[in-house]
Amino acid sequence: MPVILRWFLRLVPLNPIAVRLVQNGSRRKSHNLIRSAYLAVLIVVLLWSLLLGAGGGGGAPSYRELAEAGASSFTRIAYLQIALICILAPVFMASAIAQESNPKTWDILLTTPLTAGQIVLGNLLGRLLFILALLLASLPLFATTQYFGGVPASSIFASYLVAGCAALLVGSIAIALSVSRIVGRRAVFTFYVVVVSYLAITAALDTLSHSTGKSGVTWWTGVNPFLALRALLNPASYPRAEAGTQTGLTALFLEHPVTAWCVASSGVSLVLLVVSTFTVRAGGLQRAATRTSGVPWYRRMMGLGASGSEYRPPRTVSSNPIAWREAAARNSTFWKILARWSFVVLGALGGVGLVAALHGGGISKAEFRQIMLAVVWTESAVITLIAINMAATAVSREREDGTLDLILTTPITPAMYLSGKLRGLIAYLLPLLAVPIGTLLAAGLYVLTDGLGKGGVTVPVRFTTVPTDVPMVLPFAGLTAALVLIPFIAFCVMIGLHWSLKSKGTIGSVVGTVGVVGVIAGIVGLCGWKSADIQGIGPMLAALNPASFFFASIFPEAAMSGTLDTGPGGVAWARVALAIGAACAGAIHMGVVVGIRAALVRSFDFTVRKLAGTR
Repeated sequence: MPVILRWFLRLVPLNPIAVRLVQNGSRRKSHNLIRSAYLAVLIVVLLWSLLLGAGGGGGAPSYRELAEAGASSFTRIAYLQIALICILAPVFMASAIAQESNPKTWDILLTTPLTAGQIVLGNLLGRLLFILALLLASLPLFATTQYFGGVPASSIFASYLVAGCAALLVGSIAIALSVSRIVGRRAVFTFYVVVVSYLAITAALDTLSHSTGKSGVTWWTGVNPFLALRALLNPASYPRAEAGTQTGLTALFLEHPVTAWCVASSGVSLVLLVVSTFTVRAGGLQRAATRTSGVPWYRRMMGLGASGSEYRPPRTVSSNPIAWREAAARNSTFWKILARWSFVVLGALGGVGLVAALHGGGISKAEFRQIMLAVVWTESAVITLIAINMAATAVSREREDGTLDLILTTPITPAMYLSGKLRGLIAYLLPLLAVPIGTLLAAGLYVLTDGLGKGGVTVPVRFTTVPTDVPMVLPFAGLTAALVLIPFIAFCVMIGLHWSLKSKGTIGSVVGTVGVVGVIAGIVGLCGWKSADIQGIGPMLAALNPASFFFASIFPEAAMSGTLDTGPGGVAWARVALAIGAACAGAIHMGVVVGIRAALVRSFDFTVRKLAGTR
């Protein structure tokens, strides 16, 4: 066999690390369950979409109706597939990041005759194969849409290319973080925050680029997989620039956004892999922190001692030491404190600045409402992910480092322990929750004061028999948002504590929590979204999920049309029904929290003894 061929085989297809990862991962039941759940979700959505699109007429559908149903169904599952890839890719790449938490693994690996390229590509391909297997497994499902017509084969393969490049980019970032050895296993959660924030910000910037009234592809389309897929599947509503009208990079991003996304994501992935190849045997980017005498002023301002010091300033402990410890441990370093309050300050300035821009005429009412909805959705999603990550690692982390064994030797009871965890996490998250709630409060106060006397804070409703105006944001949306959002976050925290107590490690508890919260919140949110326009009871159901509640508060004429269609009195009834629904949603979530806590207290000793000694 030629030397170059043997070198290529050991670098890619017969890479020892990739072979080991594939063999071990193929035996895991969790991977099989994820693949089965992935296909089940796509199948259910496809069948539901086909039945809804082709069976709504009551008779035998025509060929044209079948083609339209097939095209719309393909569009829905194509978007869903990219969303699932963005969610599941960090799950499969999590172990690559977690390797850094045990440096001995790297030390042993670096003593082998494997080259730097084999180490990097083996880790990437071995884990990326499971993600690509998900895409290939759904190919027959996508192919069935061609039986109905209206779905060209080129669009199917192009959508797979977009999803594959997204998976490659996520995998390359995970390998780069693992090789750099500057993050720990809890950085898996950062994936979700970064992915959600990046997609939301680029989508919002794309929306702002259309503020002049011009629609179509923008520079942001080529850097967002959902926007690139939109340009591919919806060329009429999201047109590209005419071929030949642009040159250079402008032509690539505005005329061929799908190609731009694939080239950009592949290029970034290649750069990350090359850098990782050079740093993997150099010990990564981790450097020992230099110790300096004295305490810097910025650390003293935050009540911290010198970096690396064995002494720290004394602190006052609250009545529940677990609650105090859980809240205080999140603010134990300078960067954690800076990140938390940066989110609060920037969010507050953004909300006030948005209202100021509307008052000054910088943006229109339509743009203000779209940006407001995107902002509160993104902020709530980020806070939810932070809550899930902290709760899902609260107990399993202590079990891994042996802290739980020490706590159990104290007079702290299981009820005090679980209640303290819940209270401490909610206390830490309250300043973050104040950001979306305060943003809605500022907008509601602006509407309540009639735009500070300027007016123009209502939107005409055109579908009622009597001319009716509705506020562009419900005046008391901030107050009712607190009734919905805070109990919902408490519910997410309690689910995370449940999985953290019953899981062996932090990664398993995070994945389980994300799955349970995602399924429950998704089902309830979709039900509330579809039933919000039902007269009377619709607004109450819309408040069961924060996402549908925010939409109903900012776009009441679209979310609660069935109630508003009754005339001027419908506006007042919609507000009252939404407030009642918010109170009921808060009570339901808190009831679930109390029930889960009681069940965990009863089974606490059994579960802890069962997993005793697990690391």
